[in-house]
Parts: sequence; structure tokens; C-alpha cells
Amino acid sequence: MPLVTFIIPVRHPQNARDWGALTARLEQTLASVAGQSHPDWACVVVANTGASLPPLPDGISVARVDLPPNDIYDLAQHPREVVYDAVRLDKGRRVLAGMQAAPDSRFFMVVDDDDLLSNAIVAHVARHPEAHGWFVEQGYLWDDDGRWFLRIRQFDELCGTSLIIRRDLYDLPASAETAGIDWIKTMLGSHIRIKPILATRGTPLAPLPFPGAAYRVGSSGSHSQAPGIWRMKFRNRAALRNPRHLIGNLLRLRWVGRGLRREFFGRS
Repeated sequence: MPLVTFIIPVRHPQNARDWGALTARLEQTLASVAGQSHPDWACVVVANTGASLPPLPDGISVARVDLPPNDIYDLAQHPREVVYDAVRLDKGRRVLAGMQAAPDSRFFMVVDDDDLLSNAIVAHVARHPEAHGWFVEQGYLWDDDGRWFLRIRQFDELCGTSLIIRRDLYDLPASAETAGIDWIKTMLGSHIRIKPILATRGTPLAPLPFPGAAYRVGSSGSHSQAPGIWRMKFRNRAALRNPRHLIGNLLRLRWVGRGLRREFFGRS
């Protein structure tokens, strides 16, 4: 029975601008997951039947699904909230399939298919196996294949790779067929909604006491279309009008040297 299972939902190939680029980014994410310093983990990649995937490191398996492409996916063609609602349902169904493939896991962490994880996550969970779970309050922004990390707070409000939750707190249904659509979108398809729900129930998540993940930005394949670090935090009017804020951002930059490569990329 793994202590932590990482669930990586992968979109339908028809919803990817460039499947080769997606799988290259996924390969980096898989190496990051497999770099955990504590061995008590598993990982399930959820992908459509027939979709090509990169080589899988030890400890990582695939759950194949036959879910259709998301027809309401393009932010340029549909209202933003309509698109996000459709994405929550599609992502939630894929996450549920991954959880059902790991019925004995103690904790789950949903990981977007292009982000990176700190290798200290499972070791921290192992020291607190009775906890409700954690949210990644501190993390990094990372330009696509760039050499800099920018440390930020309130990371969980920005990135979906940010929640580690004890399995029983999900109240998982007996089968996908009995799962309500609203429950799927709220509990599995949205990283924003579940945290306050658990707090209201008296099972709040605690902040992870270290930067737990790196959010890849500036990628051509990103559905959120988040700009790169430099445009987001430095090359904009707000930053230029506030020198103290600009200097603060500069001080939070971290060169991706050997230590961060070992912690987040699964290699030295």
C-alpha cells in the first residue's frame, strides 16, 4: 500500500497543440516524481487508449481511459468560465480514474503533466501519516526549460500541483458511474474549491513547510496561457512603477544549479 500516489491526468490528444512537445514535458515531470527521496510512493498517469507516452520510470503505471476530447477547450472560442467548467469535468474524470487505479493509497497528490515536484514531499508525509494533508503555500515559477526559478507565496492559488490530501477525505464514490458531475468538478477537477470545503468540514489542510513544486510558465502548450517569469513579474507596468516590488522579485530568483536540479529534476 503506497503512502502517497501521484495522479497525473493527461488531456486527450485532440486537445494538445503539439503531442510531441507535451510528452517531452511529461517526461521531465515523470523524472521529477521518480526522484522522491523516500521510497513509499506510486504514480498513475491517466491517458487515453492509444495515446503515446514517454518511457516510464520504475514505480509509475498507466491507467488507460476512453474519455472523449473536450470540445469546449479553446479559450479563444468560448467564454473563459465555460471553458474552465468543461476542463474541471474532463480533468476530474481523469483524476478519478487514477484514484480508482490506486485503491490502497493513503494520500493522493494531483500533478499537472508539465510541472515539477520537490523530492522531499513523500518524506514529509511519512513523518506525519495521520495528517489531513497539505497545500503548497510556497513554490516556484519556472520558465519553460529556463535556468531560473522564482520563489512565490500563495502558490496553491495559482497552480494545480499544490494539494496533498488523505484519501478518505475525498469520500470517493464506489464507481465512476455513481460519481456526481458537480462532485467531480468540485473535488477533483478544481484545486481552488476543495481546500475551503475541507476547512469547513473541520479537516483543514496545513501549509507545506517548504517550496513543494515548480509551475512551468511560458509554455506554448499551456492551457492557462500563463506568460513567462520575466513578462509576468518584471517586464510589466506594475513592476516598473514599483521599484521595491521589482527588487523583491529579483531577490526571490534562484539559479537552477545542482541543488535545485537534484531536488526538482530527479538528477544532479
